[in-house]
Amino acid sequence: MAHDCERRRRCWRLSAARGAALIIAPVAALTVSFGGGWAGPAASAVAPGDRMAVMRAAAREFGVPVRLLLAISYNQTRWERLGDSPSADGGYGLMDLTAKTFPAPADWRGLAARPLPRTVTLARTHDTLDEAARLLHLPTATLKTSERQNVRGAAALLARYARHLAGGALPASLGGWYGAVADYSGATTVQAARLFAGDVFRTLATGASLTTADRQVMDLPATPGLRPDRAGLSRLGLGPAPRAASSTAVDCPADLNCTFVPAAYARDNPHDPGNYGNYDTARRPAGMRDPAGQTVSMKIKYIIVHDTEGSYDSAINTFQNPASYVSANYVIRSADGAVTEMVRPHDVSWGAGDWYVNMHAINIENEGFAAQGAAWYTQPMYGSCAALVRYLAARYGILLDRAHILGHEDVPGPTTSLTAAQHWDPGPFWDWNHFMALVHGVSDTTERAKGGSASRGRHQLVTIDPAFDANEPPVSDCPGGTGCVPLPSQPASFVYLHTGPGETYPLIGDPVLHPGGGHGTTVDSDWGDKATIGETFVLAGQSGKWTAIWFAGQRAWFYNPPGAQQKALYRSGKVITPKAGLESIPVYGAAYPEASAYPPAVPATTIARLAYTIHAGQEYPTAGAVPADFYYAVTINSSRPDDHTVIIGRSVYDQISFNHRRFFVRARDVTMRSLS
Repeated sequence: MAHDCERRRRCWRLSAARGAALIIAPVAALTVSFGGGWAGPAASAVAPGDRMAVMRAAAREFGVPVRLLLAISYNQTRWERLGDSPSADGGYGLMDLTAKTFPAPADWRGLAARPLPRTVTLARTHDTLDEAARLLHLPTATLKTSERQNVRGAAALLARYARHLAGGALPASLGGWYGAVADYSGATTVQAARLFAGDVFRTLATGASLTTADRQVMDLPATPGLRPDRAGLSRLGLGPAPRAASSTAVDCPADLNCTFVPAAYARDNPHDPGNYGNYDTARRPAGMRDPAGQTVSMKIKYIIVHDTEGSYDSAINTFQNPASYVSANYVIRSADGAVTEMVRPHDVSWGAGDWYVNMHAINIENEGFAAQGAAWYTQPMYGSCAALVRYLAARYGILLDRAHILGHEDVPGPTTSLTAAQHWDPGPFWDWNHFMALVHGVSDTTERAKGGSASRGRHQLVTIDPAFDANEPPVSDCPGGTGCVPLPSQPASFVYLHTGPGETYPLIGDPVLHPGGGHGTTVDSDWGDKATIGETFVLAGQSGKWTAIWFAGQRAWFYNPPGAQQKALYRSGKVITPKAGLESIPVYGAAYPEASAYPPAVPATTIARLAYTIHAGQEYPTAGAVPADFYYAVTINSSRPDDHTVIIGRSVYDQISFNHRRFFVRARDVTMRSLS
């Protein structure tokens, strides 16, 4: 669910000057070096070493154990949160202080004809941002951006909650703070508050330490033998969570630590059955029905890998709130790979931002933030996600390749504007080669070798395949309100694409992300100039150590020297090209039926031509034909004619690898052929 802000794309640009060395040209006045790690100005409001001091000072001021502040912050943000953009649950700053109303990160359902609200208001027992601001007599804007005030606000709240539960006194032991921590969660159910507090106390017991991207050395010593006093939980007056509509058995591998917690399926307006959240009921794949009442299939073709852009607990809590209009089928915890199933695989979760993809997908959220990468993407989480993908693929006949096991960053939008707004998680630091090796049950080396041959020979297809651990391109991040900063040098899963065969050429600019014709950037959210590990494209040229591919309607070049630094492998496969006589063909973000396929009671959903075109002579790999169908689900109670039915068309579309994302073309517009 990585946030995608337009302002992020304007901060760092590769110089377009020919004949000059590759440089990073900041729009904002910053000094940057990408040589051996993080350099330049501090990416936070405090100098190295000061964040621990901020925690200690707030703890002393309000009588709260510093370990408690550290544990909450570690769980919510890994001790690093920049800018004034909210997390997925509307939280701000190191302590994830939550606002009552905040901008919707995206239209997760992804249906242009039925847009979701642009702001989100979640029901909580506490909106901690506003409450903390009142306690400190400061504007909420200050607590969003000031680390010191954000931590002070959290400490003040915890002390207040603890005194309220204990009749005015602060707890005498660390375990006595359990009730205050549960209260801090803002959860409206006992189960959600218990989950939040339990995770915090688990971190207190085990301890944690790391050095953040901005060189803050953070340390939380373990507290062995910690005994939380859970009595305070019963005094919060919280209700029970909604019961599951069916059995509490889980749709998970038997050896996976998996529980079922149902996402919300409820009205947001009692008078409007069309205003509800957070998913649509279905009977995928084979138990669907069409408007004539006949049983039809709506195949599950994709599994989408996401990150939560927030904590595990906050994602679960958000999906249980119908006003969030977002859900996933599963959520996976970073620390130990624990899995929570929230939407049954046969139902349609709202997570991919493209209704056609949601119709045919299972969405899996992994705890973490895309820009922080390895701080969250742990081996237990990789292992659980891979095991879950393997289980679901076997159950539903999903192909275990990178054309069907996708990141959110691979998903198109159904319109040009929704494509530009699409999220880019799990982001540049997700190790796709290692993950797919776990999915296939092979070594990382074997998985890489499956991508093709190191020698080109007669092969015409190129699979992006840099060695992840040795691939450390410069990446910058532009957190809201604080300008752009370089991220630490670290392994990444992509190669940059240039307009010509050399580093002096600028990065290519995606026409959807840069409609004015601008060049690409090193910003993590600027996905249009990045080709990811496992993606396959058609060879379009070779010049020395530089290889060109057809990408987003143009030739795009990447550095690909022979030997240990080789960035790609070569293979054969099927490709499409515009039919003879056509100068160009359109590209689509969905494969909906033709208008004549819809019955009178169902408004035809228009399939929008995107701002992309494929010109004659260009070729793109295809994963084959996809069904032209549309799931018409518009009320929570099926109260409209033909509600919850599948409209199936006669049109045929082909799925293609077009740029960083997968798109669709009409089969009637293209010729398909096999390339050696």
